[in-house]
Amino acid sequence: MSDAEASRVAAQEDGDAEGDGRSPGGVAIVGAGSIGVAWALVFARAGRSVALHDPDPARLAASAGELDERLAELVAHGLLDEDPAAVAGRVRREADLDDALRGAVHVQECAPEDRDLKRRIFGDLDARTGPDVVLASSSSFLPASAFADDLPGRARCLVAHPGNPPYLLPVVELVPAPFTDDAVVDRAHALMASAGMSPVVVRREVEGFVFNRLQGALLREAYCLVRDGVASVEDVDRVVRDGLGRRWSVIGPFETVDLNTRGGIAAHAERMGPSYARQGAERGQDDPWTPELVADVAAQRAAAMDGTTWDERVAWRDRALMALQAARPERGLRRAQ
Repeated sequence: MSDAEASRVAAQEDGDAEGDGRSPGGVAIVGAGSIGVAWALVFARAGRSVALHDPDPARLAASAGELDERLAELVAHGLLDEDPAAVAGRVRREADLDDALRGAVHVQECAPEDRDLKRRIFGDLDARTGPDVVLASSSSFLPASAFADDLPGRARCLVAHPGNPPYLLPVVELVPAPFTDDAVVDRAHALMASAGMSPVVVRREVEGFVFNRLQGALLREAYCLVRDGVASVEDVDRVVRDGLGRRWSVIGPFETVDLNTRGGIAAHAERMGPSYARQGAERGQDDPWTPELVADVAAQRAAAMDGTTWDERVAWRDRALMALQAARPERGLRRAQ
């Protein structure tokens, strides 16, 4: 969904509320652990009323101090543009699940990665909420079809998987199941965008979605490099921290290779593709970059450039990296140690 479409859906969802002085619809968060508290901060910072629920009274009580600590850190780093007490004031803690769900237009489940547990929770949520309430899971690996497939209201269920912590890493993967209604995906997209998140719709269910499959590919190779005596743990971390990771904080892997090679994606695939194929073969992987696949990726990258020339985009990348360098003198990151 485009940004314009997201804005339109958000306006439909919240416009009437703003017009008559009411606040936007509330968000209920089920599970007051680390991710639950982080989600509460995301939505409260965006002006939403938030109800935080957990069946463990001690965990629920501890969440208040944890939220205050995170807000204080944001203030210390100049990342909060209003009184932290006002943000915290939008979050209420509810021991009773029905009280937490009252007034919510979106429920974000944040329970442990346990299929049976999520199945019980979603069954409860489906029975206790109206048909227009979106039910989203923060699951990192389990797709919605693994725990919501037999629910009467399964069409309003999906995964909304965040990076951790979501108030600092704005990407969120929206992963509908085959049975999820498209309108539900649109509503979740609009809500996340209105909260300052960067939503990505995953087109089909795969274990680990996109975030963890990319992270897993790098991690698998990192383990192999240590195992084979090629590099130490610290050296692998250093290459990612001071090289790949820093560059990827500005542009992604496809844009990286597009801008690293004059001639773009097609030239990179022609020159480097055989080497990457041999590297994959060492690990038993056979996923060739076929001419059709390369052409598809190149076409998508060309569309993303939107008339900007290769030289202009390279200059932009370099300026962005310079700004990043200037902003990161801490931990010896100004110069490689």
